[in-house]
Parts: sequence; C-alpha cells; structure tokens
Amino acid sequence: MSDKSAQPTHERRLHDQVNLATPDGARLNPDAVGWSSAPLHRANLGGSWGRNKRWDYWAVLAGDLVVAATFADIDYLGIADVYWVDLATGSTGGAAAASPLGRGLELPERPGTAPLTFHHKRLDLTMDDPDDGTTIISARWTESDGSPAELEAQIALPDGHESLNVVIPWSERRFQYTSKHQARPATGHLTTGGVTRRLEDSSRGAWGVLDVGRGRWPYSTRWNWGGGAGRVGDDGPVVGIQIGAKWTDGTGLTENGVIIDGRLTKVGAELAWAYSWDDPMRPWKITDPSGHLDLVLTPRFDKYSNINAGVLKRATHQVFGDWSGWVAGDDGRRIEFEGLQGFAEESRARW
Repeated sequence: MSDKSAQPTHERRLHDQVNLATPDGARLNPDAVGWSSAPLHRANLGGSWGRNKRWDYWAVLAGDLVVAATFADIDYLGIADVYWVDLATGSTGGAAAASPLGRGLELPERPGTAPLTFHHKRLDLTMDDPDDGTTIISARWTESDGSPAELEAQIALPDGHESLNVVIPWSERRFQYTSKHQARPATGHLTTGGVTRRLEDSSRGAWGVLDVGRGRWPYSTRWNWGGGAGRVGDDGPVVGIQIGAKWTDGTGLTENGVIIDGRLTKVGAELAWAYSWDDPMRPWKITDPSGHLDLVLTPRFDKYSNINAGVLKRATHQVFGDWSGWVAGDDGRRIEFEGLQGFAEESRARW
C-alpha cells in the first residue's frame, strides 16, 4: 500500500506488516521496499550465510554522558558491547565480548518481540521490551582496571511517537531493513568506580537512540549516520534528527527525516555531508537540497575504532557533540536551535 501525502518525499510509504524476504528467505520481497513511521517488517532471512547482518544498538545521550549497548550477529561472529564516555573529561569505559558464529546471541525476526540476553565472564547484558513500549537495558561488567560497573536504563516510547523505518534495496539479493528511533526520553543510572550518575540529571534531558539492522550486505560498505535530540528552549518542541548517507546512494530511498514532538517528517532527498575523515573534530555540516534541514555538528569527542580481524575490517569515526541549525516539518514551519546533543559518523567496513 502506498500513500503520497504531504510528506516531502517521493518514496513509497508502507502501512501494513510485511515480510522482508521472499518465503524461502533468499531474495528481497518487492512489497517490502519503502518506508514507514512505525516498525512493520519481519526479517525472515534465510541462506547466503556470511552476508546476513543483524543488530540492535542503543545509545542514551545525557548531556556530558553518553552510554551505548550493542547486540550484533554477522553470521560468522557475534558481539555484545557496552560503552560509555564522559564528554567533559574524555574518560571512557565499558566492555565487549565476542562469540564465534554468534553463539548465545539471538535476535528475533521482529525486533523488540523477545528479550536479548548475553552472559559472559566479563559482561552480562540484557535488552527487554515489555508490552508498555519501554525498553529496559541492564548490564553488569568489569572495567579494564578490574572494577565492577553497572548500567540500568529505561527508554520510554511515548504514545504516538514515530520512528523512521526503511528498506534499502541494493539488489534482490542485497538489501537492508533499518529501524531508527530518535528523541525517546530516557532515565536510569551508570555506576563506575563506585560513583553512580543519573542519566536524566542533565539539564538538557536524556534521550534514547535506537538503530535496528536486519539485512544482507555486500562485503565492502561505507556509510554515514547521524542523530540527535533535545528540547528547543524552555518550552519549545522536542526535535529529533535522523540522517544518513553513502550506503543509500542510488537506491531511490534514504534514511533521512526529522521528528518534531514525536511526529516524523520523512525526507526523500540525499543529503550533502561536509566533514574531514582526517580531522574529524572539525565541524560536520549537513544540508538538504530539498530545504528541510541545515545542520552543523560541533564535535566534543571522537570515538575512533579500527578493527582488523582477517575477514572483518572496520574503521569508524563516531563524533559526539552539539547540533545547531534548523529543521522544517512537512508543514513548512522552520525550527531553529543551538546545542542539541547528538552524534555523526563515517564507517568503512569489509565484513
């Protein structure tokens, strides 16, 4: 089912639940191609071992504090991870554990329909989605200095809060379903070094970010992703930013949109990204040629990772900082702001 409404996009909108792949799981289901403002896809992937990629990534942006947790299964390897950074001091911590062939990491075909659990001598991690829509993240781990650490986070899903869900079709055998959630209110705490910090103590609030991935990727890929959230002024709207680039080029669909007080405006245009891979702490500028956003991210911290493990190679600059600029909803109203907390990244992967 498609709908060409007032949304500023040419892309096909979906309204009904749909299987991502054909019944045998081998090829893209043509009826799955499009976008929706709520998760609708069942990722019934089958065959093509080694090319299937599944993950749930959560982050909470909480002023000077960022925390994140990941479950990932890329067929030949599973990864569970927690991470935190204090943007004011540059202090970081967390733990990660790998599982050959993804043993012990089960991600459901319909994201959020079953608890995700992983147990390891250094890390216990659970993500659960009760019926009320709140996501609960619980983690216990050992820091590199041997001290115990704990994360408890609750990310709410307010009534009517929309997300950006889209299938990117590279070909009938290579395709990706992504569900991106921004600006979801978060509470909870992080305990490290015997000190407990409340996530919601930030004067700018605490906001949950979710990246769900289910798909079948080419071996060599490169992508941009960015997001952010915050309330504009003391009593203005809550703005969520969801943007991407490179990996969607030429497919006719994007993962771009803005969320204003929980309502998604889908942006169909490819965005222009200007930044420096070699100097990622310089500002990142993102503009929309169709006129729905103009943004600058001023980085405060660069999380650089470089993995070289045989068949798996990945280099990523993920910078956290503050967004300034403006966004416009499908009603044309322009909302200007400064200091919305957020992030942007480029990743170069062979996986």
